[in-house]
Amino acid sequence: MSDQGPFKKTISLLDLILIGLGAIFGSAWLFAVSNVASKAGPIGSISWIIGGVIILLIGLVYAELGAALPRTGGILRYPVYSHGPLVGYLISFITIVAYTSLISIEVTAVRQYIAYWFPGLTKAGSDSPTIAGWLVQFGLLCLFFLLNYWSVKTFTKSNIIISIFKYFVPLTIITVLAFHFKSGNFSVEGFAPFGFQGVQAAISTGGVMFAYLGLHPIVSVAGEVKNPQRNIPIALIVCIVLAAVIYSLLQVLFIGAIPTDVLGGGWQKIQQEFALPFKDIAVALGLGWLATIVVLDAVISPGGNGNIFMNTTSRLVYAWSRTGTLFNVFSRVHEKTGIPRPSLWLSFVLSVFWTLPFPSWNALVNVCSVALILSYAIAPISSAAFRLNAKDLHKPFTLKGMSIIAPLSFIFATYIVYWSGWKTISWLIGSQLLMFVIYLLFSKYVPKKDVSLAQQLKSSWWLVAYYVMMLIISYIGSFGGGIGVLSNPLDLIIIAIGSLLIYFWAKHSGLPKAIIDNDDEDLKEQEESIKENPVST
Repeated sequence: MSDQGPFKKTISLLDLILIGLGAIFGSAWLFAVSNVASKAGPIGSISWIIGGVIILLIGLVYAELGAALPRTGGILRYPVYSHGPLVGYLISFITIVAYTSLISIEVTAVRQYIAYWFPGLTKAGSDSPTIAGWLVQFGLLCLFFLLNYWSVKTFTKSNIIISIFKYFVPLTIITVLAFHFKSGNFSVEGFAPFGFQGVQAAISTGGVMFAYLGLHPIVSVAGEVKNPQRNIPIALIVCIVLAAVIYSLLQVLFIGAIPTDVLGGGWQKIQQEFALPFKDIAVALGLGWLATIVVLDAVISPGGNGNIFMNTTSRLVYAWSRTGTLFNVFSRVHEKTGIPRPSLWLSFVLSVFWTLPFPSWNALVNVCSVALILSYAIAPISSAAFRLNAKDLHKPFTLKGMSIIAPLSFIFATYIVYWSGWKTISWLIGSQLLMFVIYLLFSKYVPKKDVSLAQQLKSSWWLVAYYVMMLIISYIGSFGGGIGVLSNPLDLIIIAIGSLLIYFWAKHSGLPKAIIDNDDEDLKEQEESIKENPVST
């Protein structure tokens, strides 16, 4: 049986929206509200709106790219098309590391909540699993692997079942907490006790941006979507707007429902008082039935996310292989099922690897979250470059105001990276610079057929400069471990100016002509889409 079959066009608009919302509503919403309240106080509610606007801007860019180039794993292929294999290789590396670790984060969250009923799964006094706990995590990873191994339909059907319960619980919480809302909580200790720096911390390290990391799954399965030119933009916009509304409501109602006497100790202690915010507040309000539902959802929601990320990561590994900087075996697609099985195997192995008890786990989680934000930031760069080196690219969905939206989204993404702090930035960018050196050391083996190494370097120096800029500003800045030479808001002004300069440099340093692949497999994908949707296409 051939392993080179085309992907099957089986994912509908509803499936795509559920995949996006399912990816957004994982474990983050169950933890973030108390963390945001501790870092920002009542004004933290605004952080969800700011985060939603930032993600919407980037999502609109992805909508244009996803409709014009509905490639499976497109988020890794767009940088290659616009700036060559070297840039694509760097972005691919951090994205794959981030997603495989995110799968393990979700199964770890499931195990921790199951330990509410079975304490023997977690070591006493720590978050580390016992042998039995690790076996539970491994079993979940095996389940996700099998759900994605057999067919795309198996994946989407299982996701729909899980999603129904995932959305029911947050809506129930919103309804119940509305009856316990106390507006006076918003004036205790002041509306903004930590100023705007609290909002910045909430967005970057408080869980806001982590909670919004649901764009990639939508774009990653573009090659398997029915009528992608129409459905991808709709799904992106619907998911981001709905998520922003629900997250904001959850934050406002959580703050309003906290027993007022608890706030006497200050907002910074809220995360400790409500480590499992909605379960703990349900108990505090005497709503035992709600606490039980929350804990049950806390097992199902991360589990559903792990299933989605397993699917997404296999498509990203496939896409990385298609760019020529990863072994060709991972670009094979099983003909009968339309599943990239070698890529799925690698995703499974890496996700198991990240469940091992490494001592720097928390730091790794932060690094991976920022890595995903950085991979989002590349989309505006590629889109801008395509306007110069792919002028004949057909765009079924054209984003009006791209000349403003693209640089703005790049600046905002850079802010989020900066707000993550020196420790996270130094880890992330240090690994990227190391991968850059490794690429040059093995330059004999890198793809040079379509783009010479000299051109690859010419088209990637902006990224190196961007990394160096972020290292310097983060170190001397006033946020997250910086030495404070640059005060706020001077640091934000310098970042905005520097980001704009990097943006226009990157825009004009793209390849002379975009290397958008149009090989046999992509032709099969396009032909199959035309047969299934002749009118819309």
